[in-house]
Amino acid sequence: MTINKSVPLWTIAAPVAAWLLLAASGMGAGPHLGGLFTALLALALFAGVLAAVHHAEVVAHRVGEPFGTLVLAVAVTAIEVALIVSLMISGGEAAAGLARDTVYAAVMIILNGMVGICLLAGGQRHHEQSFGRHGTSAALATLVAISVLTMVLPNYTTTTPGPAYSASQLGFIAVVSIVLYGAFVFMQTVRHRSYFLPAGGEEEHAAPPSKAMAWTSLGLLMLCLASVVLLAKSLAPALEQGVRAMGAPQALVGVIIAAVVLLPESIAAFQAARANRLQTSLNLALGSALASIGLTIPAVAIVAVAGGQPLLLGIDGKSTVLLMLSIIVATLSLGTGRTTMMQGAIHLVIFAVYLFLTVVP
Repeated sequence: MTINKSVPLWTIAAPVAAWLLLAASGMGAGPHLGGLFTALLALALFAGVLAAVHHAEVVAHRVGEPFGTLVLAVAVTAIEVALIVSLMISGGEAAAGLARDTVYAAVMIILNGMVGICLLAGGQRHHEQSFGRHGTSAALATLVAISVLTMVLPNYTTTTPGPAYSASQLGFIAVVSIVLYGAFVFMQTVRHRSYFLPAGGEEEHAAPPSKAMAWTSLGLLMLCLASVVLLAKSLAPALEQGVRAMGAPQALVGVIIAAVVLLPESIAAFQAARANRLQTSLNLALGSALASIGLTIPAVAIVAVAGGQPLLLGIDGKSTVLLMLSIIVATLSLGTGRTTMMQGAIHLVIFAVYLFLTVVP
């Protein structure tokens, strides 16, 4: 049985308004309207995020787990990759560390911010929540391997100076990242799909939407996500000006943009945790982190090798410590198959430390 409902009008109006504002921005309307136009861009961005969450839930309900969460994770990452690649090509040497900064920010936001708020909110409402350990363990193991190989190991190779791989090393690591991510997706969707399915109390009993509605929502989801990323890019100059006025490091701009790009997945994961569907929430969070690093690094590696552009991948010592701490805590928090508010609080404290040290390095 399927449900035939009309698509809510506001979820159509949001991306349409966003694209109209983007067109107006391209025609130079921004300088004439000043702060008002910036406010409209910000409003359209958040409306696009909420619309994207709605359409992602429709698609996820139609295709079922874990395919639904995979659709959102890959869609967001694909658009994020396109944005990074375009900025790399236009930025030249100045953008050598852009991919590293964006991927690191995304991993820290997901592993501490997103997971932390989900565990805290779910624990506050349901006291204790359960999920499948096997799928989560596989996701964490894959994430640790790709993270260390792409963001830590470059600091210790000797073929080229600095936190960078040589061309042959970069190509090899790109292939390794694709292999690891591909193996995880195969396990998640084919060989061991049951590891990622909701536990006993999390089943969705409502009838799924119709095929036509699901395809409509998928198309609108793509439009929403693309508009969110482009609006974030349009707001970047205003963000940079605000960050400079605060006297904060420019790295904060990358954190803010990464957070905005990840908002659709974050809201969807939060809603799932509040509804006592922690397995779905973790599928979204860890799947997003894996897609972000497993797809972004190979894409930027191809651009760097083909265009002869410098690509800095190694993170500094402070960032390495925080990354290792996040991985250890996530492994301990998600190793028992049960979580409470305590684990969520720990992740959020680490996230607060990460944000503070980004502003006050």
